[in-house]
Amino acid sequence: MNLERINYSDLNSRQKEVYNFQKVAAQLAEFGFNCIRLSDDWQGADFLAYHKDGMNTLRVQLKSRVYIGKKYLGKSLWLTFPVNEDWYLVEHDRLVQMAEKHTTWLTSESWRERGGYSSAHPNPGLLGALQRYRLA
Repeated sequence: MNLERINYSDLNSRQKEVYNFQKVAAQLAEFGFNCIRLSDDWQGADFLAYHKDGMNTLRVQLKSRVYIGKKYLGKSLWLTFPVNEDWYLVEHDRLVQMAEKHTTWLTSESWRERGGYSSAHPNPGLLGALQRYRLA
């Protein structure tokens, strides 16, 4: 068998989710986390990230872009998502606070009426605020 790199855009949505989980799990390993993928979105989480210290376990929702959702408020969920070539990991409610400060997302129709907002290209203010949550 010859190993050939895949083209991400050729993957279906389920394959992209698996691919993204593998990418972010590898990044989190650098920070001492072992990631376990869940099959049923348990309490809003796509996977658990157990830290080597034995004290910290994060419930993580995997997204393909920056996302905030009312259904995640107050649930102590962490969101991970890529922006450009970098992955970020931030507690959801903290991300909502940053969005409130640096964007107009919370006044949008999408947030008010549909309960969520996402962006593949966050503005420079939000991107700057996110830098401390970059997995690099």
